[in-house]
This record gives sequence, C-alpha cells and structure tokens, in this order.
Amino acid sequence: MTPITHGLQDIKKELQHLPNEQITELCLRLARHKKENKELLAYLLFESHDEAAFIEKVKGEAGFMFSQLPANNYNAAKGLRKILRLLSKYTKFMASKGGEIELLLNFCTNYLQYADRRTSYKPLRLILVRQLEKIKNLIGKLHEDLQFDYIGSYNEVLTEAGTKLAWLNKSDFLL
Repeated sequence: MTPITHGLQDIKKELQHLPNEQITELCLRLARHKKENKELLAYLLFESHDEAAFIEKVKGEAGFMFSQLPANNYNAAKGLRKILRLLSKYTKFMASKGGEIELLLNFCTNYLQYADRRTSYKPLRLILVRQLEKIKNLIGKLHEDLQFDYIGSYNEVLTEAGTKLAWLNKSDFLL
C-alpha cells in the first residue's frame, strides 16, 4: 500500500483552514525530522529579512573552509565539492539568483586563491569550469539591469582566472 501524496495546492488550502497554534505545531514537528528542514525554518525566521548579511556570513564560512583545504588534489576536490554542497543548500534557501551569483563568484575567487593552480588533476579543474558556466547561465537569466551589475564582477573573476590559470581558455566563458 502506497501512501497518498497531496499536491502543494491541496496542502496550501488545508493550511488556510487551520488555527495558528496547529500550524505552529506542524512546523515544529516538521523541523524535528530533518536537519535541512530545521535549517530552512531557521533561515526563514531569523535570516531572510537581511539577505546581504546572510550572504556575507555564508561567504565567511566558505572562506574558512577554503583556508582548510588539503594540499592533496583528490582531497582538495572533495573539499571543494563539500563547499559547493553548502553553497547550493543556502542558495536553495534564499531562492535568489542574484544571491546565488554572488556566492558562486566568491567561490571562484577563493578557488583562485586557495586551490592548486598548477595541477593537471582534471576533476579539480572541472569544478571551476562548471561554476563559471553556471554563473554565465544564471547571468543570462537575469533582468538586463541586474545583468550589467554582475557582468563586471564576472569578467573581473574571468580575467584573474585567465592570468593565473594557464589551462583556462578565457574566451570560452566571455559574455
């Protein structure tokens, strides 16, 4: 026997009919079951009102994780993927393309500072390449005014990457 799953619209309609005390109890019960649910609820309650401060906090946390990267290429790639998982979780919480672009640009800047730039280890290189492609696609989805703001930052990171990384073909990523 499979459980019946209800759509988001059904859940929304049902929540509108419940009293506030029962909604509070449901939220707390939901937060008890998964760590990510608790983190999302904490973000929505305490952090979502000041997105810029939250982004700076996440950048600081990611910067600390970058400073702890091991020298071994394999373990460095694992550490970078861990940082990306953290960033993707927080961007999912924010639901803001601009915030996601800021965090990814910061990731690329930290990558250039902390990762081994002379390496021939392909997974380590592909991590940066994928993030540059992701930023390029995200910028393309923004409104023209916002695009202009982020294109400058993106091109700065790209120029820095082009000078520091001999293996990166800068023209592949230009906007």
